[in-house]
Parts: sequence; C-alpha cells; structure tokens
Amino acid sequence: MVRNTRQVMVGSVPVGGGAPVSVQSMCTTKTSDAAATLMQIEGLAEAGCEIIRVAVPDEASLKGFERICAASPLPVVADIHFDHRLAIGAAERGAAALRINPGNIGAVERVDAVIDAARKAGIPIRIGVNAGSLDPEVAARPDLSLAERLVLSCASFVKHFEERGFFGVVLSAKAHSVPVTIETYRMLAEQLPEYPLHVGVTEAGTLRQGTVKNCAAVGVLLEEGIGETMRLSLTADPLEEVHVAWELLGALGLRRRSPELVSCPTCGRTQVNLIGMAEEVERKLASVRVPISVAVMGCVVNGPGEARDADIGIACGKGRGVVFAQGEPLRTVSEEDLVDELFAEIETRFGS
Repeated sequence: MVRNTRQVMVGSVPVGGGAPVSVQSMCTTKTSDAAATLMQIEGLAEAGCEIIRVAVPDEASLKGFERICAASPLPVVADIHFDHRLAIGAAERGAAALRINPGNIGAVERVDAVIDAARKAGIPIRIGVNAGSLDPEVAARPDLSLAERLVLSCASFVKHFEERGFFGVVLSAKAHSVPVTIETYRMLAEQLPEYPLHVGVTEAGTLRQGTVKNCAAVGVLLEEGIGETMRLSLTADPLEEVHVAWELLGALGLRRRSPELVSCPTCGRTQVNLIGMAEEVERKLASVRVPISVAVMGCVVNGPGEARDADIGIACGKGRGVVFAQGEPLRTVSEEDLVDELFAEIETRFGS
C-alpha cells in the first residue's frame, strides 16, 4: 500500500506522493568543520544515503553550514533546536530543508519567522516532535498516552502551519519504545493522511539493539505503507544507519541497492567452515552494486534445491562444492576455490 500524501522536495529528492522511501542519516562531525563534515557526507553518499542532516547548534556553525551546502553531493537538512535565528540563517545559507520542533523554538512569533524564512527560500520544514518537547498544552494532560500526546502535538503544530498557508511539511513523532513508535505513526497516518512521514526509533541504542528496535518498528510501519522517508538512528558510525536502512528496504522488497545474501544457519551435517565462508562472501559482496541474491549453503539438504530462487550460489559438500545459478549446477570445485569461483561467475554474469 502506498499512501497518497503531498510530495515535498528536499533538494532533488522527492519525499511522499508515491516516491520511493528515501534513506537519511545525520553527520557526527562538527558542522563548523566543513572539511570533515563533507568528507563524512561523501562516504555516506557512496553507501546510499540520499538526504543528510547536520546539527546547527550555534552561530559559529552557520559559516561551515554554508560551505557544506555549497559542496555537498546530498541535500542538507539543518537540525535546529531552541534558537529560531539559526533556522533563519540556515535557510538563507542554502539548507535544502529545516528540521525544527516548534515545542522548543519558543514563542509563536519565532515559529512564524522560521516559516516565513522557509517560504522565502522555497524549502520544506520537518516538524519533529518527541517526548521532551511537546506542545505545552498537550504535555500537561495526564489523561493521554505518550502516543496520543505526540500525535496531538503534531496536529496542533500542523494546524498553525496551515493557518499560515505553509504546507511543505514532513512530520515525525519519535519515541525510543517500539510499541509507542508503531502506535504513534499509525495514528499520524490516520489523522494526518496528507502529510509525508519521517519514520524511525529515536535513541534506539548501539548497533545490535538499535538495529533490532528500528527494524522491528520501521519494518512493521513500512509493511503497512506508513513512512515516506527514514532515518534508523544508531549509536554507531552513521554508515551503519545507511547499511541497515537498505538491508531493511531490501528485506521488505521495497528497494534493493546491493546483493542479498542467502545462507543457511549451519548444523551437524556441514563439513566445511560455513560461517567463515559466508562472512567472506558478505565482505566481498560489499563492493558489488547489483541487486542479486547470492546463496551460501552448507550441505546437500540446503543445497541448490532450497536456494533455487537465488540468482547464483554455492552448495558445499566434503572438501568440495557446487557453483549453481537458479538452482542449476554449473560446476564442481574444491572447497578452497569455491568463493573465488562464485565471484568469477558473478563478474561474468552480472559485472560488479
């Protein structure tokens, strides 16, 4: 299911309106250090990031921000908290979008000044709400669940933006709880169906826990057609956020940028070092840029038959194995040559 939302443009990247779900991340560098930030953005772009966000915490960051926007291969979103003047400055210096939380920007006049700056620059605003900065009137209501307070805060801010005639809005309402995240975004999709949603679990944790929490919540939402752009926040190198995002999109059959590895879990029948072999194949696949499925199977039980729908693969026996394509054996080779023969066949059939 694809939601029929408005479409906004973040630089050259369409968000909503039937566009593919886009992948975002956020720089960990200081925005005042434009060279370091641009180097990180280059790496993220190579990994498949499509929209990048940078923090603009102070006046000193604006100079670096302008340089970053001018040279970045990706559209740059300015992440602003508390000081509305920084949002205005970022809009004037080339931001592709602004991310603000009206709940911590201050008086309504300051929010209006940011809206006016975005309108003048022709850029969208992401209204990002979280538990720490709700609409004050909504936050004071103990009768509401956290999900209800997040959604009502979004609705309150959206109403004000609409009254100002500004509709270039993306919404996010993040929590660190998987159930709360799912409940919140389901409600947002129902109550504010025309607005594209930026999905993710905030403060999800380090690589392992954060990956599980983000994939649990965002996977459910994307499968239900909820979510037009995403950042899978991790306390890790932001490259990992991008890798996990693409793995999730590929697993759901929504978008695939790189190969899918199909490998059996190994058991007492296996007579090769299957775990090491699968890890070697995974490392080598990192440089392959074709969306094929590659199987590494440990024995005749989980051989070409069970992996018949893989584009190409290997099935291992004792000291040797078979290279196969679409379930049909191509040749038998020694165990030590299996991985090399697999990648030679990938190069021949698909290039790299």
